[in-house]
Amino acid sequence: MGDVSAVGCEVDQVGTRLVVRLDGELTLASAPGVRAALSKCLVDVPDALIVDLAALRVAEPVALSVFRTVHWQAALWPGTPMLLCAPAGDTARLLAGGGYGRLAVYPSVTAALSARPARRMPMVGDTVLPTDGASRRARDLAEQACARWNLPALAAPAAMIAGELVTNAIVHARTMADLRLSLGRRHLVIAVRDGSAELPRVCEGPDASPATGRGLRLVEAFARRWGIMPAQGGKVVWAGVPLGQPRIKTVAGRR
Repeated sequence: MGDVSAVGCEVDQVGTRLVVRLDGELTLASAPGVRAALSKCLVDVPDALIVDLAALRVAEPVALSVFRTVHWQAALWPGTPMLLCAPAGDTARLLAGGGYGRLAVYPSVTAALSARPARRMPMVGDTVLPTDGASRRARDLAEQACARWNLPALAAPAAMIAGELVTNAIVHARTMADLRLSLGRRHLVIAVRDGSAELPRVCEGPDASPATGRGLRLVEAFARRWGIMPAQGGKVVWAGVPLGQPRIKTVAGRR
C-alpha cells in the first residue's frame, strides 16, 4: 500500500476492471494525491474504475469534490466509467447530499462489480503524426464525427478546435497527438493528448497563429469551456462545444 499524502491506495485488477481501495484521511491537502493516484489507474484503460471508500475518513467534506473531478476526467479520457463504493454511513450521506454531480455510488465493491457499467459516450479518435498534414487530418475527423452524429451546425467549430489543439500539440509538444471526439448529453467534447507535460498558455494580442500559442484564443471563442488535465507521460487539452447552436465569443483583435 502506497502513501498518497495521508491516504493509502491499494489497486487490484478484477477481470477487466480495476478496484482501488483508499484508506486514510481525505482532506484538501490529500485530495490532489488521491486524484493523481486514480488518474494513474486510467492509463491501462480498464472497463471500469471502482473506488472503495469504506476505509476512507472524510475530514473535510469539500475534498469529496475530487471524485467529481476524476469522474469527469475518466469520462473525457479515456472514456472509463468510475463507480464509488460507500457503505451506509457518513461518507455515503455526504455523497448523496453534497452536490457532487452524477456519481454512481454503490453500497459495496461486490455490488459495483455486479453492476453493468454505464454506457460510454459515443466516441471517435485517431493518433495524429507530427507532420504537415496533422491539422488537416484533425479537421477532417471532426467533420466526419459531426456528420455521423448529425450535428451539421457543429462541424465548423469542431473542426477549427480540433485543428488548433492538434497544431498546438505538434508545434509545442513535438510529439504524436491522440485526438478524440466524444458526444455527451449536452456537449461535443474535443480532446487532444500529447507527450509533453508543459502547459499551453493563452497569449494576448491580435495574432491567432498556433505557432505563437495564440490559437487557443480561437478555442476560447468557440468552446463553452476548455481546460487541461495532467495525463501519464503528458497532458490532455480539451474543449466542450454545446450541442445547440454554437455561440461565438469575441476574440480581441479579430472580427
